[in-house]
Amino acid sequence: MKNIVIAAGYATRLYPLTENFPKPLLEIGESSILGRLIEDIDKIEDINEHIIVTNHKFAYHFEEWKEKIVTKNPIRIVDDGTESNETRLGAVRDLLLAIDICNINEDILVIAADNILDFSFQGFVNYSKEKGTSIIMCHHEPDLKKLQRTGVIVIDENSKVLEMQEKPQNPLSNWAVPPFYIYKVKDFPLIKNSIENGCGFDAPGNLAHFLCKHSIIHAWEMSGKRYDIGTLESYYEAQTMNFF
Repeated sequence: MKNIVIAAGYATRLYPLTENFPKPLLEIGESSILGRLIEDIDKIEDINEHIIVTNHKFAYHFEEWKEKIVTKNPIRIVDDGTESNETRLGAVRDLLLAIDICNINEDILVIAADNILDFSFQGFVNYSKEKGTSIIMCHHEPDLKKLQRTGVIVIDENSKVLEMQEKPQNPLSNWAVPPFYIYKVKDFPLIKNSIENGCGFDAPGNLAHFLCKHSIIHAWEMSGKRYDIGTLESYYEAQTMNFF
């Protein structure tokens, strides 16, 4: 299984820190946001390669980082060729680019690189094998305003996804979806043709939303807490979190 990390964003809300430096490589404790994610995922037996998709502006930063980090599995940096927020490809197009350039023909773990977790992805990977379908992560979110800024799903008693909403004004449930997914290779024909069949391409959740309408998807309730680094305030607050 390939681990594909979408790290191509420009993170304007974290300026000046990220004006000339990628958000995933910001320091957190003795590591970085991305370093913490890779440290966990690299221990999972099913993973055999880490593929980091970045824009051209920050590609050399990731190449430098790659030379310094020690991992069991190889790391490949994919440069999507863009140099500004206005010309960005979007998360789904970056994923499709990685699948094409790296000639991927096996299951993939897809994550956004700007999150900190206090739990392992191992349970998520185990669940994908148990269900035998593509899966998405979810968590219970009681705050209406937060639900209105994220993906929201409706699931049945077996955690099969029945419906997915994108940033709904009237959420149908309290199950919010963070940007973590496992896509089975059997769904690749749908994934590779998703854009031309109406799938949005800017946010990573666009692809999950599309697949929910065309394939069987299950949801796994995350086993701990997720911390989204989206603003300067959230980054500085993250420095004080106990699980570092």
